Amino acid sequence: MRLDKNAFAFSSLTLASRLMNTTFYFYYVKLFLDKYHVSEPWFQFSQVVYMIWNALNDPLFAYFQEKSSWDFCRNRQKAIYYGAPLWVLSYLLPWFPWTNYESDPGSWISGMHLMISLFAYDALYTFVLLSQCALFAEMSVKHEDRLRLIKYNQVASVLGNCSIFITGVVSNNMENLFNLQLCCIFIAAISWLFIRYCALNTTTLYDNHIPPKKQKDSSGSENGYKIKNHDDEMSFKGACQITWQILCNKNFLSFVIMNFFQVLHQTFGTNFLLIFADHLIPKYALSSFERSFIYGASFILPQVVIILSGSIIEKYGSFRIIMATFYAQIFFAIAQYFIGRNHYYFVALYLVLETTLPSIAANFTSINIADVIDEDMAIHNLKLPRSSMIFGTNALVTKPAISLAPMIVVFILNRYGYDSLKESGIIKEEFSSKDAVQPDTIAIDQLHSVMFNFVCYFPIVLSIIQIFVWNRFQLRSSHKKDAKYADNGELY
Repeated sequence: MRLDKNAFAFSSLTLASRLMNTTFYFYYVKLFLDKYHVSEPWFQFSQVVYMIWNALNDPLFAYFQEKSSWDFCRNRQKAIYYGAPLWVLSYLLPWFPWTNYESDPGSWISGMHLMISLFAYDALYTFVLLSQCALFAEMSVKHEDRLRLIKYNQVASVLGNCSIFITGVVSNNMENLFNLQLCCIFIAAISWLFIRYCALNTTTLYDNHIPPKKQKDSSGSENGYKIKNHDDEMSFKGACQITWQILCNKNFLSFVIMNFFQVLHQTFGTNFLLIFADHLIPKYALSSFERSFIYGASFILPQVVIILSGSIIEKYGSFRIIMATFYAQIFFAIAQYFIGRNHYYFVALYLVLETTLPSIAANFTSINIADVIDEDMAIHNLKLPRSSMIFGTNALVTKPAISLAPMIVVFILNRYGYDSLKESGIIKEEFSSKDAVQPDTIAIDQLHSVMFNFVCYFPIVLSIIQIFVWNRFQLRSSHKKDAKYADNGELY
């Protein structure tokens, strides 16, 4: 198979994103709760601030990228190029404590550290990845080309998600913080190189086809096309009107509600796999290396499954694949509930599936939102896609789920003594050996029972809601249709 250089360059940013994003979100909750001893009020407050900022920064950046006269903002590749160094630096913020947190547990400094780390990382992550999302929709309008992009992305994601396994082995699953810090510095350095390569080597359909402003006739046409003035449309009032148009699209509404619960589910798996596995699977049942392997497999398997099932995806399309994952999540959750929490290898397998299935579905959402972008162009007779605005509006709705997931779980766990048991040091030694005698065994057993029930009930509830909503999405057959546009980006 001939190497697609454009897709290869695009996937290099995915590789960098996976290297940083998986380690950041996999470790940060446990890092701040168990190592930096952030208090629950500060944790919840940080998540609320993060939730508000996380929801607003996507449409703000989308509006800014579309409206700005600065080339480094409106040009997708330049936005990626100049945003990369700041994004990489923000990634390093959480790994280095600002004071001795052990001597002052619950300090306001740890709370500020968490809040600033989340705020800075998400801002730069959004600025760069919003441009990548727009690139995906603008590099081609053909389903087969978009599917090829996804396949390249899956290979990049497999390589990037190996960072969980490597950091787990090197740091003994975060027990050795110094080694984790060294790994993160290395990840930051190579990620910057990959992002730079993407910015310098990707091209879109519209790179050479955006006419200069001066080429207008008296009727307001540009090069023969009857279109709205883009800058007038991108006034604040125009941006609000566009956002309302997008939200009134029934297919977008169905997609974005489904995606909200998908992000909620995926964030739960990413943030709490490490914590739940430590509690539900005794240390004597699985070695540290085996645990690292499980954690790594949870992030690698989705990409491997997608790569190996290319013909199935082409035949049935992303809509049906996503729907199938919802039913699978319900089935495995019910099965594990009846198997129980004392069969540790089944619990380990279930936790892998609980992280894998939502990730498989999430990897296909880019095709569905690209279909929404195509539909939006056709409905409103646009010459250029409103990619950034649609991705930004999607983020406005879905990004709060990234904060809601840890807020909900930490609140529930602390109601059953997780915080007090952690601070007393009981949890750290719990399940260290078969014969270990632990104080407050009843409290620990109750906590583990709550964890197990939650990890079974949560996917069932979310999947039922998603099935109901996703059935209303009508753009189901893009994999069967020919491209609506020629390779030069013009309408047939």
